[in-house]
Formats: sequence, C-alpha cells, structure tokens
Amino acid sequence: MAYLFDSFEGWKKYSLEKKCTLADTVLEYEREQKGRNISEVNEGLMRAWTVMKEAVRTGLEEDMTSRSGMVNNGAKKVFRHPVTVLSPEFQKLISRALAAKEVNSCMGRVVAAPTAGASGIMPGVLYTLQEIHHIDDKKIIEAMMVAAGIAIIIEQKASIAGAVGGCQAETGTAAAMGAGSIVYCLGGNIDQVFNSVAITIQCMLGLVCDPVAGLVEIPCVVRNASAAAIANSSAQIALADVSSVIPVDEVVEAMGEIGSSMETRYKETALGGLAATKTGQSIAKRVLIRDIEVLPDEG
Repeated sequence: MAYLFDSFEGWKKYSLEKKCTLADTVLEYEREQKGRNISEVNEGLMRAWTVMKEAVRTGLEEDMTSRSGMVNNGAKKVFRHPVTVLSPEFQKLISRALAAKEVNSCMGRVVAAPTAGASGIMPGVLYTLQEIHHIDDKKIIEAMMVAAGIAIIIEQKASIAGAVGGCQAETGTAAAMGAGSIVYCLGGNIDQVFNSVAITIQCMLGLVCDPVAGLVEIPCVVRNASAAAIANSSAQIALADVSSVIPVDEVVEAMGEIGSSMETRYKETALGGLAATKTGQSIAKRVLIRDIEVLPDEG
C-alpha cells in the first residue's frame, strides 16, 4: 500500500525501507489513491509547469494592472531596475515570483501551488533554479512531486489555507515546497530536503493574513517574492547540513498550533493588520464604491 503522508518521519522511513526516492513515493500514492498512471501524472505536472512558466512570462511582458489599482506592473519595474542588490539572479528570482502572483491578482491563469494566493513562489523558484543550474524538465517534475508530498503533510498536520492558519499557512507552505524542491534538484538527501522545509517554516511562523480591501493583492504579492527568497536561503542552509534543531514534524505542528490560536481578524478576514490601517480602510472604501458604481442598472 502506498504511503499516506501523515508525517515527514514516516515518509523518510517508508522511502528508505522501499529503497525509493521521495518523488517515487508520491507517484505511487497518485497511482494507488487517485487511480492515475505514471504518464497521466507526468503529463499533468508538465501542463502545470508550462502554466507556471507562462505566468512568469505574462507577468513580465504584459500589462499587470489590477482593477483596484494596487497592483501596477511591479514585477516589470523590479526586473528592469538598474540597481542590483545582490546579483542578477536574485533580481530575476524576485521579479518572477512577483510576476506570476501579479497574473493571479489580475485574474490571469496560474497554478495554485498550493493556493492561488501563493501562486508566485514555486514558479519564481523553479524557473530561476532551472535557468541557473540547467536542470531538465524531468527533474523539475520530480521536484514538483516532492513539493506535493510536502504540502499534503502540512495540510494534514497544520493547514495550507490563510483562512485557517494565516499567511504562514499559504506562503509558508509554498516556500517550504520551494525549498524542498531546490534541495532535491541539487542532489540533497532526504534529511537535507526535510531540514530545508523545517528551516523555511521556522522563518515564517506567525505570519498573519491581512489582505487590504479583502483582495489577494497587498501584501500578498510582495510576500510571494519574500517567500521565494526565504526558500532559497533555507535551501542553501540545509544543503550545508546546518540543522534546524527542531525536527520538521514538530515545526509543522507548531505552525498548526499558532494558526489555531491566531485571532480571527488575522486570518483572511481583512479585519486586522494592514487591512485595518487608515490607508487600508480608505482603499477598501474606494474599491467598494467602485464596485457599486459598475453594477448594471436593473431598472
């Protein structure tokens, strides 16, 4: 019977006992639990990867102005800016994460990885990883399987929804998926992959979900870029065998505990945090009035 992904410790034990890779265990799960054959899984993931890359390109090439006006071609501005803070590769990483998420905010086509609100992180991470290290699509697809396994466990032990666990659940999970993907693609072992997940989540514990005007735009877009950066830093740390100290399963359990104790106004309700600021409230009123004004006349 396929492994049911109830813990990272169990996933490691199963993989070692069966002498299979982390990606193989996810493939087996898909085959037994979902009734999909190998080619169907691979084809589905390739379609998702294609959409991710298209979202990055769309966000960097087309007009990305949201109806609220809060998103206004930020990815292109970052991508083209002459001052590079760290390196051109870092600038591209941030720009691509912004780009894919802006496509979502502008009602474009994205892959929920694991949610639409965090849809810029995996595309930004994987697109840049492939470019820098010349990783083929087959390995990227395997990494996406590993990322899926990571998300399944987090969903069961904590949450991947902002409305349940705050933004730590959405962008935190996506960043953990990205970190694990990086380490897997660069030849890291199971402990290093899971350590990168633990380090990533440690960096994002307690992050609230406070969308201004209730829209998945501010601060969601820029958080995708920050999460992509955290995914890369965590992967670098894990590849060097720097321990997270707290085991990954315990870190995820802490995420769940924090999410359950977080006040409702900090969980996608737009009642607290940035949404409750003077400017946030002003934007919310303006957006609401605009929506009312464009309603069709029923008289």
